[in-house]
Amino acid sequence: MRATLKTLFRWALLVVATGPAVAAAPPAHPEVGTWKLNLAKSVWAPGPAPRSQFRIYSESAQGMTLTLRTTAADGKQTTTTATFKEDGTPAAVSGNPEYDIVSAKRLDALTVQSILMTAGKTVGIAVRAVSKDGKTLTFAQKGTNANGVMYDSVVVYDRQ
Repeated sequence: MRATLKTLFRWALLVVATGPAVAAAPPAHPEVGTWKLNLAKSVWAPGPAPRSQFRIYSESAQGMTLTLRTTAADGKQTTTTATFKEDGTPAAVSGNPEYDIVSAKRLDALTVQSILMTAGKTVGIAVRAVSKDGKTLTFAQKGTNANGVMYDSVVVYDRQ
């Protein structure tokens, strides 16, 4: 009986000692969830900014899936979807007139860099970063849109 109590006590100490360290580690994919555009904190160049936008990330055996729902300044609604691995492998994008391929690579626990392509040609580079507290996602991108206009935007989202 005494040996059993000692063993239980040791296990309890181990759980208490390692619990905060485990809780403090960032999740493997902190972007998973729904993010709402924060227009006040975002910079759209050349613009105009959309009325609203939601980024929804989910994980599956095929990789990370992004669903991007946008209501443009003129009220037109679009949905972009892509399922990709964060290892640099190119993946198809549907519903986006600006690019049809994305190649994403995880740089660290909170940051992913993406190469945006159309017909095999790079048209943009984006960096997505989740804040350490997990409440903010920042998406910075530079490139040339389908009309040949250069853009340089920093878009901020709040976790929902």
